[in-house]
Amino acid sequence: MASSMFKAGPLVLVGAGNMGGALLSGWLKQGVPGAQVIVLDPLPSDAMRSTISKAGAKHVTAPPEGVKAGILFLAVKPQVMAAVAPALKVLVGPETVVVSIAAGKTIASFEEFFGATATVRAMPNTPAMVGRGVTGAFANARVSEEQRKVIDTLLKVSGPVEWVGSEAEIDAVTAVSGSGPAYVFYLVECLAEAGRKAGLQADLAMRLARETVSGAGELLHQSPDDAATLRKNVTSPGGTTAAALAVLMAEDGIQPIFDKAVEAARKRAEELSA
Repeated sequence: MASSMFKAGPLVLVGAGNMGGALLSGWLKQGVPGAQVIVLDPLPSDAMRSTISKAGAKHVTAPPEGVKAGILFLAVKPQVMAAVAPALKVLVGPETVVVSIAAGKTIASFEEFFGATATVRAMPNTPAMVGRGVTGAFANARVSEEQRKVIDTLLKVSGPVEWVGSEAEIDAVTAVSGSGPAYVFYLVECLAEAGRKAGLQADLAMRLARETVSGAGELLHQSPDDAATLRKNVTSPGGTTAAALAVLMAEDGIQPIFDKAVEAARKRAEELSA
């Protein structure tokens, strides 16, 4: 990564839990110099302490004095943001970019904490922990093109980044990809339970469902074909897959259920943003 990204100050990561820790590990692997990273976390895991130490990064439990962050990366849970953020104002200078991955916390709320500053809202998802996430992001008008490129590079260590044109779209991103892994995991549970009811041992049904969904996901990841084409490739006319899809794709099948589910998640994200 370009050393120019640190001209304005160090990269300060607030929160080194599952998501913050995964991003930190990705940054270090991609060449971010540990000496330019400060990790602010009151109680990181032993493994994370080791990662920080080996990288030559600095670990602190409170905002360090006299430091203005080039990038202030907020990876704390949204429900504690109001308690944590006010103390971080001392880290924000005129060239600081604030990046938040806290669901439902608006740019307006960060302006209340830090004043008018360059701010990015990002919504990664949990597959980021294995380098297979996807992140939706929105930058306010104060974020320069150069700053946006730097943030894009940082976010891409966990997978693709999709920039949206309005902050409201982040709520829809949250509903589709932010919460989406839980929908897929529940699909595995449902498929396994259906297999059990069809006569399989429960543990065998779960293994089959788990490997089928993860394998299909990997095929989708590697194939140049879209999802509809891959579905059609599996479906022989009059065959077993066609019989199942006739149920799943009926008017009262899975699409209207997903429509309701995603809209419920989007509305909840909107409520949390209020």
